[in-house]
Amino acid sequence: MTLNSFLLLPNSRFLLSGNLHGGSVVASYPYDDSPTHKPTGVYSKSADDEVFKYLAKAYASHHPIMRTGKPNCPGEEGETFPEGITNGAQWYDVEGGMQDYNYVWADCFEITLELSCCKYPMTSELQQEWENNRESLLSFIEKVVYGDYHRLLVPGTYNVTAVAMGYTPLTRENIEVKEGDATEVDFFLQPTVAPAPNLTQLTATPAPASTIASTVVQAEAPSPTSLHQPIQPVDFRHHHFSDMEIFLRRYANEYPNITRLYSAGKSVELRELYVMEISDNPGVHEAGEPEFKYIGNMHGNEVSESNLISPAGSLVVNYPYDDDEQGMAIYSKSPDDAVFQQLALSYSKENKKMYQGSPCKDMYPNEYFPHGITNGAQWYNVPGGMQDWNYLNTNCFEVTIELGCVKYPNAEELPKYWEQNRRSLLQFMKQVHRGVWGFVLDATDGRGILNATISVAEINHPVTTYNDGDYWRLLVQGTYKITASARGYNPVTKMVTVDSEDAVQVNFTLKRTDAKVEEGKVPVLNIPDTSDPNEKEFETLIKDLSAENGVEHLLLSSSGKVSPYRYRPYKDLSEFLRGLYLNYPHITNLSSLGQSVEFRQIWSLEISNKPNQSEPEEPKIRFVAGIHGNAPVGTELLLTLAEFLCMNYKKNAAVTKLIDRTRIVIVPSLNPDGREIAQERGCTSKIGQTNAHGRDLDTDFTGNYSRYSGTQEPETKAIENLILKQDFSLSVALDGGSLLVTYPYDKPVQTVENKETLKHLASVYANNHPSMHLGQPGCPNKSDENVPGGVIRGSEWHSHLGSMKDFSVTFGHCPEITVYTSCCYFPSAGQLPGLWAEHKRSLLSMLVEVHKGVHGFVQDKSGKAISKAVIVLNESLRVCTKEGGYFHVLLAPGLHNINAIADGYQQKHMQVLVRHDAPSSVFIVFDMENKIFGLPRELVVTVAGASMSALILTACIIWCVCSIKSNRHKDGFHRLRQHHDDYEDEIRMMSTGSKKSLLSHEFQDETDTEEETLYSSKH
Repeated sequence: MTLNSFLLLPNSRFLLSGNLHGGSVVASYPYDDSPTHKPTGVYSKSADDEVFKYLAKAYASHHPIMRTGKPNCPGEEGETFPEGITNGAQWYDVEGGMQDYNYVWADCFEITLELSCCKYPMTSELQQEWENNRESLLSFIEKVVYGDYHRLLVPGTYNVTAVAMGYTPLTRENIEVKEGDATEVDFFLQPTVAPAPNLTQLTATPAPASTIASTVVQAEAPSPTSLHQPIQPVDFRHHHFSDMEIFLRRYANEYPNITRLYSAGKSVELRELYVMEISDNPGVHEAGEPEFKYIGNMHGNEVSESNLISPAGSLVVNYPYDDDEQGMAIYSKSPDDAVFQQLALSYSKENKKMYQGSPCKDMYPNEYFPHGITNGAQWYNVPGGMQDWNYLNTNCFEVTIELGCVKYPNAEELPKYWEQNRRSLLQFMKQVHRGVWGFVLDATDGRGILNATISVAEINHPVTTYNDGDYWRLLVQGTYKITASARGYNPVTKMVTVDSEDAVQVNFTLKRTDAKVEEGKVPVLNIPDTSDPNEKEFETLIKDLSAENGVEHLLLSSSGKVSPYRYRPYKDLSEFLRGLYLNYPHITNLSSLGQSVEFRQIWSLEISNKPNQSEPEEPKIRFVAGIHGNAPVGTELLLTLAEFLCMNYKKNAAVTKLIDRTRIVIVPSLNPDGREIAQERGCTSKIGQTNAHGRDLDTDFTGNYSRYSGTQEPETKAIENLILKQDFSLSVALDGGSLLVTYPYDKPVQTVENKETLKHLASVYANNHPSMHLGQPGCPNKSDENVPGGVIRGSEWHSHLGSMKDFSVTFGHCPEITVYTSCCYFPSAGQLPGLWAEHKRSLLSMLVEVHKGVHGFVQDKSGKAISKAVIVLNESLRVCTKEGGYFHVLLAPGLHNINAIADGYQQKHMQVLVRHDAPSSVFIVFDMENKIFGLPRELVVTVAGASMSALILTACIIWCVCSIKSNRHKDGFHRLRQHHDDYEDEIRMMSTGSKKSLLSHEFQDETDTEEETLYSSKH
């Protein structure tokens, strides 16, 4: 804790500090110790003794007990402090006190405030303590005013001098300081080329009439203007690693507005590979602004480049290719040979000795380089050179600059090297503004298109666009045919003329192609236009956070810096989680998923604007750590993440919006029993890896849940119940033992459904980590391990059955990745701040990524939401709609097929374009039911058709019979029906075929004749 405080103070611009203690009631001030270190009674006076007494009185005079000077503490009833204040050493001598450190080293005026006789008073007394100290605290705060610099002084007259490196000192005399507000004194310093003190200072000394002493405080000098010559470096020496490290940190600290110092990784011997970025907006990729880099010390025995930043061993600029197919020393021409020659000449022309072409006559009398440049392979063949790799695998054009014949010149020669190369270095930087540049945009929404290809006819070397669709393409003077193309878009070609001056801006706007499938044209859906300003604002936020260093900006703008500094055993972890819940009850909900074998709670913390409420329209992300108790780094990272999110809610706009739109569930310790017996600094120890039953929990998630659930460990059951809710969009599990990310499956399988998406999610995490993406974990026990991109399928790394992520994908329908946070299972607590610094960007990037992919909702034509509809993506991945018809699924950027299926409705088919930096929305409406009365539409239609045909046929038969009877009534004989019984007899006789029946009864002639004769036949 003390070390962390000391590291904090010199890097902070604190002016005033109060150190709150207990044990008496008094305000003490520096110094706390004296040269004699006598236990008590020696007044150790600082240079600002009057200022310190003034500050101490400001506090004591408002405290009802302290101002009396008589605390009357038990056992010290006779102790008195005039006016309630005391010099620290006069009271009792303390060597190494914090208030002295602040004053001497941090330009901060600190006093120590003893608040009560009891160091740990009862809770019931806290209210009274607050009443006693409230006015004092406010009065003490009023003694400070913020500014670019501030120097506390008591009223009086002073001469004030400002001194800054590279500037002429300036003194303002007879500055009057009055009671009340601070006096503003500004300084405008003139730059100077001459050496100046290495410390930016503001020195205040009393005017002759004053008796107040002086001290030194930090102040930042203004930048020199363009009216003056640039300041030249004056300190030349060979920098060993520690010296260089301090040198870089010094300038990063002196110029924080234009520099950014970070590490690109570590060497074999774990030295940081530092990168110093210099820009008006460091740490940000500014769309449309080219980026340039110098790299030095690739060969450790070539040290002149520590100042001049390139290799040495000759004096020449060489350009790709460095090797050829035959491996011979012959000219190996790249497609951009003309561009590389122009770049090389831009450097050599400004170095007179280099341009002459015979730089090292004494050492290499036969060596000659026309105009000081050469093709790499023509000079000597080098397979695998860095400049070739840059050209073939990135958008970067790199040359190698040999700065001197001697690889390790004497230090006194370094100024000569600087003078010879200074103009060349600047001229070479200007070349980044040659050629063409611009943006490739989507015609539909105007957004930039990532990874669009810029091709130049007859030059076989395309470049690609960046996140905002921006590109730069170096070209020599001439006219070119340039084509912009991207997957899913129609290419566009333009004729462009490039001059010898600044680059030409050429923008391309691409229209999407009509996506087709075998069945025919299918609608391609993307983000719909919405009139909701909040929705648009959030989409803009996701786009901004998806840009390079977008999450870094969020971290820089966040408040309340948090960092883990110790490991928390189960009791402390539980108290910490309860503390978060009690302090942030409106955005957190703490619950237990179950208990471990030894009855420890398995805690789950939800962070959301509506915790413990169903919000199906919001994506839900799960963070889990501690499945192996001997790897607790993930636990501490998640606890720190939770605190960071809570502290920045309503303080940081981006964090607030993410919490408002995301349901975040954190399970920090899945195996608390194992964690309790694990041992710190056990880098390879397996103690605590399993649960109390000796079971590795990551092999306990069964492939057939319903069959084997009764034999599972309680910890496994607890997390399975959470997974089986099937409402998570993404899960991130943290483990230890390496530095990489694995994606499903851990079990050996032939094919992996949705592999591109799973790999993409793992890559997002790895790419946001400073070194994980390099693919070389560098673990001591696996020094030769190579994992391209830091990402690998679980079964290809450590294949095993019953893993949590396999269960999550198969039964929870949720993609899960496993992050291995460090080579050491249980590193020392001192490494935790560094591990948080490395992983915090990746962890936050997952909160951004969970909002991408495809989301939408399903309803029928009447507007009724359809829950439990099945959304089939790319004919393999299946998700179900939630309450309200909502669904969300993460997918890798690109075109994806969607089939929507629901009982009683006709299947819908479409395609959706998923972007890398924004969510894609779909709105699915089922046009008609696919069932009638619970039966398939086809069956109902068939039966209905058959029934209708039968009805029509029956109707025809009836009509025919009726027609026949009608005709009989109009023509011929009609029987005279006298009795009902006779009619039945007739039917009976006709059925027997008796011919007598025709003669045994009477008939009437109904023909249309005038004769109406009645015939009868008698027996």
